[in-house]
Order: sequence, then structure tokens, then C-alpha cells
Amino acid sequence: MKKHKIAVIVGSLRKESFNLKTAKELMAMAPESLSLELLDISGLPMFNEDLEATPPKEWVALREKIRAADGLLFATPEYNRSVPGVLKNAIDVGSRPYGENSWDGKPAAIVSVSIGAISGFGANHHLRQSLTFVNVPAMAQPEAYIGNAADLFDADGKLINDSTKDFLKSFMVAFEKWVETHVSQ
Repeated sequence: MKKHKIAVIVGSLRKESFNLKTAKELMAMAPESLSLELLDISGLPMFNEDLEATPPKEWVALREKIRAADGLLFATPEYNRSVPGVLKNAIDVGSRPYGENSWDGKPAAIVSVSIGAISGFGANHHLRQSLTFVNVPAMAQPEAYIGNAADLFDADGKLINDSTKDFLKSFMVAFEKWVETHVSQ
């Protein structure tokens, strides 16, 4: 069985981020055929096309890791009904220079996690818009909106809600099929 390399990108920089906790849970419950690596986007300099002549080493490293991945898994909070700036910056950095889009054709899945009941719906859909433009086919079903996140984890950051665990496991099984379908094309 071929292992598919999955780059995991978390749109929250907070140490106790519910999105980071969720990403780690997803990584732990991933099917055997998926090998997941968390990409750190916290130190990416802001995209500025003037820097392309000598791109920052963080840009080069991110682009290389994205190119090496077979698929992408995003976990994002919602900031002001959209994606956090750090996540949008990573998408911009990975899509340049023009004609060298690192994201191109990589199958993806999105989980939005929020302390509120709306569950990051706006961020999830704004991220889908950006991914469409950079030619990333995002898995449509099952949709993953995780709300009331403060009640789902224990003090050690472990997911304690059984129905959420079951849902995330089925989400990862669907993602495995999504990746397999797109990588084999």
C-alpha cells in the first residue's frame, strides 16, 4: 500500500489553538495509507512580489513541502467571517511566482473549528474560494464544521467527545478516498 504524504496546514498560531488540537487528533486517527506532516506557517514573511528575486528561505521551504505532498489538510478558525491572515499569506506564498503554483492539483480537505455555534462556516467557504483559484480540488462531502470547541477537549488537549471523534474518523476515511482518487489520475 502506497503511503500518501499529506501536508497539514493550521490557520491559527495560538499555542492552545482548538484547530491545532483538532489537526493533531486527525493526524493520530488517519488511515494507515496517509502520512501527515504539520507545516509551520507561523514564521512566513508576508508575501511581497518584490522579494521574489531572492525569496525568503521560509517561502522556499514552504513551496518545497507543498510540492512534495500528495494532498493537503487544512484546519482553520474564522476571523471576521474569513480565514486568518496567516493562512491567506501561506496560500499566496505557495501560489507564486506566477506560473509556479505549488498548490496546483493537490487534493484537499478543510476542517473549520470554532468556539461558536457557527463553526467557522465563513472561513471554510472563503478558503474554498481561494483553493479553487489555485487549482486545489477541495473535498465537498462530508463538510467539517466543528463548533463549541471549548467543550470538546480535556485539559491535556485530547478530544473527549465521542460523536466528534466518530465524525472525524469518518471524515478521514472519506479524505483518504478523495486523495486516492485524485493522486491516481
